[in-house]
Amino acid sequence: MSEINKEYLDALRGDVEQKHDDALVERFDALHPADIAEAFDALNAEEVSYCFKLLDDKERAANVLVELDEDVREALMERLTNREIIEEVLAYIDSDDAADVVSELPESRAEEVIAQLNAEEQEELISLMSYPEGTAGALMATELVAVQVDWSVAQSVREMRQQAEDVDRVHSIYAINEAGQLKGLLSTRRLLFASSSARSTIADLYDDEDTHAVRVDAPDEEVVQIMKKYDLVALPVVDEHQRLLGRITIDDVVDLMEEEAEKDYQLASGISEDVESSDGVWAQTRARLPWLLIGLGGGLAGAYIIGAFRIESFPNLMLFVPLIAAMGGNVGVQSAAIVVQGLANQSISEDNIGHRLVKELSVALVNAAICAAVIMFASIALQYDSSLSLTVSLALFAVIVFAALFGTFIPLLLNRVNIDPALATGPFITTANDIIGLIIYFSIGLALLP
Repeated sequence: MSEINKEYLDALRGDVEQKHDDALVERFDALHPADIAEAFDALNAEEVSYCFKLLDDKERAANVLVELDEDVREALMERLTNREIIEEVLAYIDSDDAADVVSELPESRAEEVIAQLNAEEQEELISLMSYPEGTAGALMATELVAVQVDWSVAQSVREMRQQAEDVDRVHSIYAINEAGQLKGLLSTRRLLFASSSARSTIADLYDDEDTHAVRVDAPDEEVVQIMKKYDLVALPVVDEHQRLLGRITIDDVVDLMEEEAEKDYQLASGISEDVESSDGVWAQTRARLPWLLIGLGGGLAGAYIIGAFRIESFPNLMLFVPLIAAMGGNVGVQSAAIVVQGLANQSISEDNIGHRLVKELSVALVNAAICAAVIMFASIALQYDSSLSLTVSLALFAVIVFAALFGTFIPLLLNRVNIDPALATGPFITTANDIIGLIIYFSIGLALLP
């Protein structure tokens, strides 16, 4: 692994500016395609295009392009001709990456590129691009090694050699029947050592007990769960008739998990769209502004509530408003985060929701009792009026319990209506808890204070 630091990038830009092609080629030859892509991501579009054309190994260049950030890749693709895209990119990458690359092109240009492919390549690419985003079909590649159960060992070895020419890494060998239905997995060890003769058939060798597959229309979350649960590096994809269509490899799942983590983090931070630090001002404003406006509306609602309760006679109540709001928001986000995590790893289901709610309520009661006692003694030590101390303590207890339950229910509700529950860990929870917490606080204050 090479470190792409500021000094390296400055030297790289200097070589580009001075047109030191030999030095640039030597630099790139010493790097992995992923490291080259990392360096390219820090360059401008013109510099990326210049450096990309110096990569004389077409397969290496194609792998670099796949590793680029989406914005950088799109800018580079604009500078390539259709013929270059076909002959220097699509010809050297897996079918799933090819589908992703073509789908990023403008619709009219994507049609032009597809039209220049042969009939078999067109059918394969259009089929992969037809699967909805977020499904197993959108993740899978069609390159794999499969043998029929009625083939002899000798025939299987010949077929496998031919198929392996299109597969960079043979993670698994799949056993299928004449109809193309997945029957099991074939161990290379058994193929080489357990067969009694070259006339032995695959039916005698394949294993059908530990074969895990996923439907092509299954959500990508299911793909992640299966591969994580069974420690798989490749997962076969089948249709409704169990016909083998392709495979999903661990690198695609890792990329998916990273994208989902970034998406959830942005949602939790109140960013409604997927944005990068390199995006323009308007793109970042459009992603951030909606939740800022919602927070602004929550602040106006809080001001209205303060005015509606007419607390002029109890000015000391205002001293603890920040504490009540902060504690309610923090507790709500904590509870929501635990539930969102449980939904993501499927440790929370409809069968154990009741147990989860009881447990969350128990935790909330304990936390509320401790925090209420602390604020009670602290306010008395600070020589606040005893009635005010009791009011703040009881209000804090009630707000913590409510915020915990609210933070638990909201992600469950969002998940039920097919909305990303990670949304509940952001400004939605804090804004709602601020408003309802103030109502609880002032209601208790006006009821208890003389």
